[in-house]
Amino acid sequence: MKMKHYYILSLLLLWTSTIFANGIKPGAQDVKVTATVSKNVVGTGEVFEISFSVNGNIESFNPPALNGFQVVGGPNQSSSYSSINGSTTSSMSVSYDLVAVKEGEFVIGPAVVGVNGKQIKSNAVKVKVVKGRAVPQGNAAQPQRDQVADGNSTDISKRLFLRAVANKTNVYIGEQFSVSYKLYTNIDLVDNALDKLPDFNGFWSQEIKNNNPNVQWEVESYNGVKYHVATLKQIILFPERFGKLTLDPLAMTFVVRQAAPSNDPIEQFFGGSYKDTKYKIKSSPITINVKPLPEAGKPEGFNGAVGNFSIGANLDKTSVKANEALNYALKITGSGNLKLLKAPELTLPADIEKYDPKVNDNINESMTGVSGSREYSYLLIPRHEGNYTIEPLKFSYFNPSTGKYVSLSTGSFAVKVAKGDPGSNVTAYAAGGQQDVKMLAKDIAYIRTGNSGLTRDGEGFYGSALYYALLCTGPVLFLAAFGYRKWYRENNRDIVKVKGRNANKVAAKHLANAQKQLLSGDKKVFYEDVYRGLYGYLSDKLNISAADLNKDNIRGQLKARAVNESLIDQLTETLDLCEMARYAPITGISEQEVFDKAKAIINDIENNA
Repeated sequence: MKMKHYYILSLLLLWTSTIFANGIKPGAQDVKVTATVSKNVVGTGEVFEISFSVNGNIESFNPPALNGFQVVGGPNQSSSYSSINGSTTSSMSVSYDLVAVKEGEFVIGPAVVGVNGKQIKSNAVKVKVVKGRAVPQGNAAQPQRDQVADGNSTDISKRLFLRAVANKTNVYIGEQFSVSYKLYTNIDLVDNALDKLPDFNGFWSQEIKNNNPNVQWEVESYNGVKYHVATLKQIILFPERFGKLTLDPLAMTFVVRQAAPSNDPIEQFFGGSYKDTKYKIKSSPITINVKPLPEAGKPEGFNGAVGNFSIGANLDKTSVKANEALNYALKITGSGNLKLLKAPELTLPADIEKYDPKVNDNINESMTGVSGSREYSYLLIPRHEGNYTIEPLKFSYFNPSTGKYVSLSTGSFAVKVAKGDPGSNVTAYAAGGQQDVKMLAKDIAYIRTGNSGLTRDGEGFYGSALYYALLCTGPVLFLAAFGYRKWYRENNRDIVKVKGRNANKVAAKHLANAQKQLLSGDKKVFYEDVYRGLYGYLSDKLNISAADLNKDNIRGQLKARAVNESLIDQLTETLDLCEMARYAPITGISEQEVFDKAKAIINDIENNA
């Protein structure tokens, strides 16, 4: 509340106490506490309000447990007073802004309010939560603070911290162990943000997925103090090199809410004030001592399997025809670095063709480690008839519990291969899927009969006269194009000459427009186009700029080019005629005669100039 609200409320309380001291009792009414919500059906992530109203003075207020909801605002208090004919009534309310965290039907229990020395309960409220938007985990992860005793509020580090907990700190290369990153708090959290995830340099990591998107809180005692604890991340790690390796910390930023001392009696009456503080925390790094695998007793062909495993193998057929496919499956079951295992080498007779195996995993991850099975399926194709033996497959692993190597072996399989069908082809699908298609039994083809289509040297197109003629066409066309480009550049180097050569074409466009206007009957526009055509032609032909284009310059330039004087007079007369026709009608000559005269003048100048 603002300070002026405190003063108004103080005056109202003082006025009410004065009325009571003078023996004026409040109007006769039954004191009742009513709980209401702004919406009975809300979506997850949607804000709604719950309000507790009392038709009297609140002496104490205990809110209900708001499990399943996030408090994003409040408590907000309001009050009203009225006095009619000496009868005084008052009402007060407390409200909270809530956000639904998960779907379902919830019952918000009654609040307990102290009024006139009595404890009165409100009604319960039902709220149905349907699917909406995702809820931020800032306030939703805030624990109920009434379950845990407050610690020293002046030292936040003792009330809010992160811990990285490893189930092992002394392991072998490839041995699995788990790490949990846990948040401990007994202080109100307003918001949080992730600053940095830990780096697992030197480790192969596998995060344990949590199907529940909401953080689960538990109460745990640590160093004799109770905290609300949330597990933020759980990781399974496999060291890839030996030595002392460090797990970097997880870093986060929180906004914590702490009570602020106040001497204001109104603030004390309504629970005091608070302040929000930004606080950065990170877990302590963990050092893992990784030991190398012992060299003593290491079996030949060991491929780095670490854990506790068993193996089994089976062959789907023991009797086939040549070029028919059969499947050999090896299944490794147990716990350890299953996802890092390499495909074992299968030793086969030379006449049995093998393809890369297809891998099928059935693996589970939990805090106890990675466990399950991995199956390798090999596609085998015997090429010739006979009796063959698939030798036992050997597999070895290191057991970190005993510190010793273990060697396992499958049984052998006898395969009887009968003679294949004549001309039989086998289409084999490699482990990658149907895209990797290979045709087998195509190494020897039948002898071709009939016309082979072979020709003698010199009889075909290659080496003929046409072949060499076409071969020379390219260089000849290149030289012709090169010569044309050179001629074009030389011919268009002088801009004045280019404009002079193109003057007739420019004039022809204007005269063509004039002829269109003549046919349409627009005489004014006709004379304008003839006038522009003549002047534009003379400007380009004589290289006279538009600013200097006048009859005297035109006459002088034409005389310099030895143009007949009578032709110059015809040009001057036609220009005067077109200019006069733009402003007044003319008689004695038709428009067609003017058009033909202008066209003839341009042709004569082209021939003489």
